[in-house]
This record gives sequence, C-alpha cells and structure tokens, in this order.
Amino acid sequence: MKIGVLMGGISTEREVSLKTGENMFNSIDRTRHEASRIILDSKDDVMEKCQGIDFALLALHGKYGEDGQIQSILDAMGLPYSGSDVKSSAIAMDKDLSKVILRGRGVNTADWIVIHNEQEIAAMAAPFLKHKKKVVVKPNSGGSSVMTFICDEESVMADCIRKALLIDHEVMVEEFISGVEITVPILDDEVLPTIQISSPTGFFDYTAKYQDEAHGGATEVIIRLDDELQQQVNQMALATYHALKCSVYGRVDFILHDRTPYVLEINTLPGMTATSLIPRSAKSIGLGYQELVEKIIQVSLARRDFERSLDTREI
Repeated sequence: MKIGVLMGGISTEREVSLKTGENMFNSIDRTRHEASRIILDSKDDVMEKCQGIDFALLALHGKYGEDGQIQSILDAMGLPYSGSDVKSSAIAMDKDLSKVILRGRGVNTADWIVIHNEQEIAAMAAPFLKHKKKVVVKPNSGGSSVMTFICDEESVMADCIRKALLIDHEVMVEEFISGVEITVPILDDEVLPTIQISSPTGFFDYTAKYQDEAHGGATEVIIRLDDELQQQVNQMALATYHALKCSVYGRVDFILHDRTPYVLEINTLPGMTATSLIPRSAKSIGLGYQELVEKIIQVSLARRDFERSLDTREI
C-alpha cells in the first residue's frame, strides 16, 4: 500500500506537525508499505500532492488539519485516511461546541464563556473573572497550548484575550481548576494507561509539551489511580470519545481536582513526536511506536471498509 504522511499545514502548530510527521514516516513498516512525505504548504495543494497514494496518514494539527477540512477533501477524493471523520474532527476542534455536548451528556467540565470581540471583554469576561477569581484564556479552535494564558487580573486577562483574538475569531475564557493534569489515550475503543503530567512551571504549555525534561519539558509518568477513581476517569474518557463520535484513536485531557476529574478537551490527532503522550502510554503495555502506527492504519482502514459496506447494503 502506498501511504502518504500528510504533515506541515498552515496552522500555528505546523512545526509540531512536521515533527510528528517525520516520526510517523520513519516508523512505517517498509516490508508492508511504501511511504512518502507529503508536506502541505497551503489550502490548495492537497488534491495535487495526494495523487497516487492509497492511504493518507494524517500528522496534521490545528486548523486545516485537525478540524475536518482536510478530511472532507480526502472524502471527496475517495481516499481513506487515519483518525476521526469530518464531523467528529470539526466538533472536537471547537472547544465551545464540544463542551456544550459534554455538559449535555453529563460529563464534568469546567465553566466557560466565549468572547468574540473587544466589547465583550468588559461586558462578559470581566464579570466572569470576578466570579471565578482565576481563568484560562485560549483560542476556541487552537491546540498545543498556543496562545493559552492563565490570568487572575482583569487587565492581564484583557490583554491575553486581545492576543488570542488575533489568531481566532472566538476565544474561550474558562474557569481555572487547580489540580493534577492527567491524560487518557484511547485506541480502537480501548483505554490505554493514564499518564500524569508535571510541568516545571505548573502549566503544561508549548515548551512543556515538546521539549525534553532537560530543556524545560514536562515530566510524564504512567500512573494507576485507585480502582474507583481509575474506573471513573476511564468511563469519562470513553464517554467523551463516544459523545463526540470519535474513532480510531484520540487523547482525552483531564484536570484531577482532589478526587474530582474535569475533562479539558479531546485531541483527535494527538501528537506523535518523540516526547508525545500516546506513544509513551502504548509503550507501557508493550505496543512499540511502529506497531502503534500500523494499528492506527489498520483500524482506520477497517472503519473505512465498514462505512463502505453500509453504503452498498441493500435495504
């Protein structure tokens, strides 16, 4: 099978995508597949660059990669790809919409508001901060903690919202929940071991995510919570994954405040760099990087075959 690894893109997470893509490209089993790098530099080069491949292995992050737009083009081309479909990708990328759905399903998530313009900072964000005391400001459709800030002063928060509005037309202001950050990977509807994340700054920002520990990166440790709490976290992770209709694989991020888990978000194309969380979790149960990538390919193809069988089934 001819596999093209789609990487790069035009989002603020392009550099992370290139690292993810290079790792995935190098890990493809050459005894089973041919592999090529497909570096996307604009919105217009997908169809041209994807000619001649049989499967698109997505190593894209952020807008025009993780938000369903690339997936819709590949669907129109009839080209199978890795990860969630158009609808799930778009919903999960929209933090506001995904939290609305999770709330409706009874999944615990922090309170939030969405700011669209300068006028709403004083009208909405300031009263919200006064009530919550401390907030997290972030682009509604961003990732990798780009333009993400923790604020407890109105003037600082206002500045942070203005900065975030430069890269997104919607900015989420979310209640800050103190606690331990954990993440739960899911692969083919199975929950993988939980990882606890500890950042030197107390905030899992861009540096903490993508640098090694010696250069300011986070410490990431596989943990096993007590049975009752672990079961609750696993159930919440799967509930999140299913509520947003995700498939193949994903990663659900939590804050654990005392013994209360809060879902932060789900990543439908989580990072696969050397320091990323899903490979580390998979490795702890004996699933190496190459095996993990092959599993993602095969589960994605199985989903595609099932969808095609539904399309051709006689009623």
